[in-house]
Amino acid sequence: MNINSVIIALALTLFAGLSTGIGGLLSMFQKRSSSRFLCTSLGFSAGVMVYLSFVEILPESIEFLEISHSESSAQVIALISFFVGIVIIGLIDRFVPSRDNPHEIPSVLKMVDHTYDDKIDHHLMRTGLFSAIAIAIHNIPEGLATFSSYMANPQIGVSIAIAIAIHNIPEGIAVAVPIYFATGKRRKSLLIATLSGLSEMLGALLGLVLFSVTNTNFMVGIVLAATAGIMVYISFDELLPTAERYGEHHLAIYGVIGGMFVMAVSLLLL
Repeated sequence: MNINSVIIALALTLFAGLSTGIGGLLSMFQKRSSSRFLCTSLGFSAGVMVYLSFVEILPESIEFLEISHSESSAQVIALISFFVGIVIIGLIDRFVPSRDNPHEIPSVLKMVDHTYDDKIDHHLMRTGLFSAIAIAIHNIPEGLATFSSYMANPQIGVSIAIAIAIHNIPEGIAVAVPIYFATGKRRKSLLIATLSGLSEMLGALLGLVLFSVTNTNFMVGIVLAATAGIMVYISFDELLPTAERYGEHHLAIYGVIGGMFVMAVSLLLL
């Protein structure tokens, strides 16, 4: 295992995780933020993830699996791994209570006009902390996806890290807004929002263990296919619904198409 590749993969995962802090910072200026821009950016991130998953990651997964298996067997294994990735992230999402789910960001944003009240502040603080815990749990498989993708293909890994970083920004907002308006403390809300994204490093460390124990083509193929499943689920369950709630339907779609186009061109040029 190349130590330089490991360091870069860990650094990219850290970068993606820390972007929740950007969301926390933006939440301090919520009334002046551009929901239209954020909507388009989230759609762009979804486009990047979906395009990469089907055009690059899955085919590359099959290539790795074909080294030790027949073409048909490799495709079956990749297909199963793809849906296993979806099931894993889906189960994590399922067991987060809906009232504490970090995806429900618009309801949090409505809190910016609240007047201070002890009961309201207690509820807001509870909401922010639960969101931080939920986001931390969700980010573990994303860290695994970022780390594993870079180890298999640096170009794909960098693209996924950027896409996940964009997608983590509104999650940081979901954590920071209620805590900030419950306590009035900018630093505290920003710190908790930032820390919620650091759990991605747990996923990266899990990936490091997997690659250390069995750094085979078979393992790389399975992890890549599962990563594709995770990316597709995140795109359709988190990014696009949140993008539409932030802005207009067409802006989200334009963002998706833009993300796919930019990814397609960049892959041709690389």
